[in-house]
Amino acid sequence: MKWEKLKPPEPDDPMCCCECDIDPCGCCCDCEDLDEAFTRWLKDRPTKHGCQSPVLAAITDRLEISMIPALLLLPLLLRVAALHYLLGITILTTLPGLVLWYYYATHRRKRRTLFFLTLALYSLFYMYYLFITEILPRGDISQTQLFTASTGMLLTLVSLIHTKRGPGFVTASVYEAHKHSLETSKDSTYLNGSTQSAAPPSGKAGEPEMTKKAPTAKWSKCSVCKIMRPPRAGHCRTCGSCVQRLDHHCVWINSCVGQANHRSFLLTLCVFVLTSLYGISLVLCSICPRQYLMLSLLYCPGVYSQPSTALCFTCAWYSSIVTGGLLYLLLAQVLNISFNVTEREALLALRNKTGQSRLWGLIIDTREYSRGFYQNWVEFLTMADALISPRSSHADLV
Repeated sequence: MKWEKLKPPEPDDPMCCCECDIDPCGCCCDCEDLDEAFTRWLKDRPTKHGCQSPVLAAITDRLEISMIPALLLLPLLLRVAALHYLLGITILTTLPGLVLWYYYATHRRKRRTLFFLTLALYSLFYMYYLFITEILPRGDISQTQLFTASTGMLLTLVSLIHTKRGPGFVTASVYEAHKHSLETSKDSTYLNGSTQSAAPPSGKAGEPEMTKKAPTAKWSKCSVCKIMRPPRAGHCRTCGSCVQRLDHHCVWINSCVGQANHRSFLLTLCVFVLTSLYGISLVLCSICPRQYLMLSLLYCPGVYSQPSTALCFTCAWYSSIVTGGLLYLLLAQVLNISFNVTEREALLALRNKTGQSRLWGLIIDTREYSRGFYQNWVEFLTMADALISPRSSHADLV
């Protein structure tokens, strides 16, 4: 039936874009087709000596032509937006819409893309470059403030690299370790029971109770990976692997968020938001010294009289839009952790109508793993890192 094709995909079931007949253009509508064609052309293009350079092969494996607009158009659009406040309103209103459109276009394909990670890193470095070249020479920034802003940026990059180490992929060794721990616990229980049975029974005679759960209890088999996975693990169609305690696939870091990197992901969000808010406040205090900080973003007289101040004011608005989006993501993460629910589990609860909506729909309480606010945060902060598989043993910077 046609309705079967229009239904949303199961969170753990892969779906090719060709299986959905909503888009009449089929598989030829996404920018990633251009990326693949460009990459194949670079790989197949012979060199002067008739062989391809290993360095070029390594670059083309990671190269996407969709990164070029982020590197070229962003500074140009921001400078055009700084010419007049009407241009600024138009461009800064259109940019989030274009980014969201590209997000849904690539998210429908369930394939990895470097566009969002490139845009995030390039925006971060470009804002810092303008801060050094335009704001610092004005003489309003002290050495302590410069050190604080630079330290915040450095900590953001360090925490991002730590997050990119891997979410904790599920491998066959994870299940083997689980079975070995159960067998060890079973042997220990059996020995304790034998020791107790050697003594004269003081009450009702009987064999020691062996009520240990089977090794497959609460473990499920992934229909795609064909491996056993622990509770709360899920299959990511974008990465093509199962992840322990899968929360979601984040396009801004080009990686999944799971048990091994969830805490560092939350730390990255916190550091970035705090650093961005601090940097915006420094910029506004420098170009609008006579205005209140909360009002200077809305009204700053004379800011368009000079190109440098107009550009800094426009970039402050751009940073505020990005920070607002990440602040919403941070709030959603804090609420999910407070109720001990992952984003994947919330989507499953919405689909199966088994969760309870709270706080105007900001949180979906499944009531399956929650043990109270305090215990939920203790569990999150003290949970053991997932076993790092060979494919994620080193930091994947992209």
